[in-house]
Amino acid sequence: MADAVLSYDETVSSYDPVLGLEVHVELGTLTKMFCGCPTAFGAEPNTQVCPVCLGLPGALPVVNEVGVESAIRIGLALNCEIASWCRFARKNYFYPDMPKNFQTSQYDEPIASNGWLDVELDDGSIFRVPIERAHMEEDTGKSTHVGGATGRIHGADYSLVDYNRAGIPLIEIVTKPVVGAGERAPEVARAYVTALRDLLRALGVSDVKMEQGSLRCDANVSLRPRVGVDADQSAVPFGTRTETKMSTRCARWSGRCGTR
Repeated sequence: MADAVLSYDETVSSYDPVLGLEVHVELGTLTKMFCGCPTAFGAEPNTQVCPVCLGLPGALPVVNEVGVESAIRIGLALNCEIASWCRFARKNYFYPDMPKNFQTSQYDEPIASNGWLDVELDDGSIFRVPIERAHMEEDTGKSTHVGGATGRIHGADYSLVDYNRAGIPLIEIVTKPVVGAGERAPEVARAYVTALRDLLRALGVSDVKMEQGSLRCDANVSLRPRVGVDADQSAVPFGTRTETKMSTRCARWSGRCGTR
């Protein structure tokens, strides 16, 4: 017999929601993260590429100075500690539209870490969202699946790849586990992404157009049982984590970044 499905009110009365939000931000530089390719949005497919962002043998990357400056500005605005020294690493995994078969990303040494952002909720109260890290990386290309009814690879007749977006500078902002929101967890998540979007726009580091994929958020959610008033809730382990990716991730594929 399948387990009974609890209503939202029943769930939050018995469990404490724990959130982890990962926000990817495309930076508004004029060229890509490691090469001088222009990245104007809407260009013809595969017209804004070069041996570096295509990962051809012998091509050497040069980091985007303005991209680094933008990352530092974001880190400072999020009350983070800025690293005096950091580096990139190869993040190896298979992705059909990743031309190098690895992503150049910061792993164990992010440029910014250990910050926070205060967000205002609907009733005027303030909730502090802790920030784990903000690190630099590059975006992948775009796959378009032609044929079929859903636009997905399943049922498609064939697929096309556009590498214009490959190499666009990204900042990934990752929260620490957000606890204590209770039944207001959805409100906290919405307020956080809204406040972060407004902050990034004010900094002038991104156009944060969600409909074009400039700002994308993945939500990691788990539930842990609530304990009695006299017990230590923080000692209760988190439940099974589930990750939900926003559909806007697929909305934008053509670019906007670079060495300037």
